Amino acid sequence: MMSDHDGTPVRTGRAAVNGTSLHYRTAGSGPAVVLLHGVPKTGYHWRHLVPRLTPHHTVVVPDLRGLGDSARPADGYDSATMSDDIAELMTRLGHETYAVVGEDWGAVIGYQLAARHRDHVTALVFAEALFPGFGFEDHNALTPENVSSGMHLWHLGFYFQPDIPEMLIAGHERELITYMIKNERSHPDTATPDALDEYVRCYSMPGGIRAMLAIYRAILVDAEQNRRAARKKLDVPVLALGGSAFIGDRNESQMRLMAHDVTGHVFDAGHDLAEEVPDEMADVVLPFLATSK
Repeated sequence: MMSDHDGTPVRTGRAAVNGTSLHYRTAGSGPAVVLLHGVPKTGYHWRHLVPRLTPHHTVVVPDLRGLGDSARPADGYDSATMSDDIAELMTRLGHETYAVVGEDWGAVIGYQLAARHRDHVTALVFAEALFPGFGFEDHNALTPENVSSGMHLWHLGFYFQPDIPEMLIAGHERELITYMIKNERSHPDTATPDALDEYVRCYSMPGGIRAMLAIYRAILVDAEQNRRAARKKLDVPVLALGGSAFIGDRNESQMRLMAHDVTGHVFDAGHDLAEEVPDEMADVVLPFLATSK
């Protein structure tokens, strides 16, 4: 269960937006912040950060299109479409302006949200992601550099191939998700049984793995969308966060290609900051949001 700072369970709901239906959680009061999770996670990823934000912010935590308890449509898994889902959700919930915090694929979607809906997004926190079109694809290569740095992303090519991943993953969702999450963390014990159970539950549901793979299969479309969006840099402040054992300060160097006002911070952590170092993350994110209203 996800709760606010007083221990009150978050409110949940569903909204029909952009041709699909999103499940979301919300809590707190104050300026709005939307939290966008990555893969293979759900909105439950933010359970430690939410009670640190709710004393100061209205927090909205959607499950992205096709993931968590959101609907799993046949298409629309490119980052621009998924960002439009979130923009429509926030409008539906009455939030005219809001900050965006995204991690992994949620960070790429968060960037598209900030680029496509510039009048609504006040600030962007970009955590632990690589941009399609700006070097992400290079980590698919089996090179000594990628292997030695721990950044050989073997699964990109595997997931991109149609049909074969579905066949091999079916019945082994728990093994895959547990491996991916624990292997990318400096602190694997932070992948707690409740979180793993929740992620496995959602990705094992009908269409769960199909939707996850569809996000990766949109990489080439995402690359073109990102290159096009980057022609006009973001004017909102951006906080780029990394884990020293994974993407690290490359989060900041990438965002400097995308935005004018960028600050960076690297934690002693791996890929999943909000689960590995939630207190430290909150200590950096809250002051940034306070000065970015």
